[in-house]
This record gives sequence, C-alpha cells and structure tokens, in this order.
Amino acid sequence: MEHSFGLVLFAVVGIAAVVAIVLFSGSGEVYRQIGKGALALRDGEDRPAGEPAPGSPRASAERELELRQLLEAKNIRRARRGEPPIDVDAELLLLLRPQIDPGLEGEIRDMVIARNARRARRGDAPLDVEAEVARQLSELG
Repeated sequence: MEHSFGLVLFAVVGIAAVVAIVLFSGSGEVYRQIGKGALALRDGEDRPAGEPAPGSPRASAERELELRQLLEAKNIRRARRGEPPIDVDAELLLLLRPQIDPGLEGEIRDMVIARNARRARRGDAPLDVEAEVARQLSELG
C-alpha cells in the first residue's frame, strides 16, 4: 500500500508538471494581449483622447468653467431655499487662488534660513527670507 501511494504521488506530480509546461508554452500570446482591448489607452497616454494635458491653458479654462457652473448651481439651490445668493465671481477667485500648505511654507522658510547661514559662512550677502520664500512658492505654482 505504501509503495503504491508513492507511485501515485509521483505520477500525479509528473502529469501536473507536463500539463503546466504545455499550458505555459502556449500562453505567451495571451499575456502579450493584456491591455490591448477596445477600452485600453492608446499610444501610452495616461488620459483619454480629447482631454487636455494637466496645467495647460485649455485645462485651466475647463476647470474655471466647471467651477463657475458649480457655483451657479449652488446659487440656484440657495435661491430655492430662500437664502441670499453668493457672489459667483468672488467665490471663483477664492477657489482658483493657489492653496499654500503652511507646513510647506515653513519648510521652505527653514531651507532659506539654512541657505542664508551657508551664505554667511562663505561671506556672501544674505537673502531676504520673506522675498525668497515668496519667490519659491510662486515657482511651485
């Protein structure tokens, strides 16, 4: 009985190995077709066709238009509830204003202070900390 168990075990493992090798050798084409369906993105693009590149003028204009539509819809809902309307243009300016993380501003300030310390050791004139922080924040967007 023990002899036949070992024989059956090795036979099943051997057959499974042969089946796995046959299936693996025939599956190469299947793996090459992954991501090539009708819904796949073309030409390595990360966005659907017709969508503007992030940060482009067209994308900014679309964002502004969509925000204006949302604010106007908010005004309509407020009017239905009997609340006073909001100033769409003022709200739009608030939403489009660049948001600055206070932690990031602090890190940039620390970096400028450290840069001034290095400049002082070299004998260079120190930078205006607030002006340099504002300049670097404006570069970030």
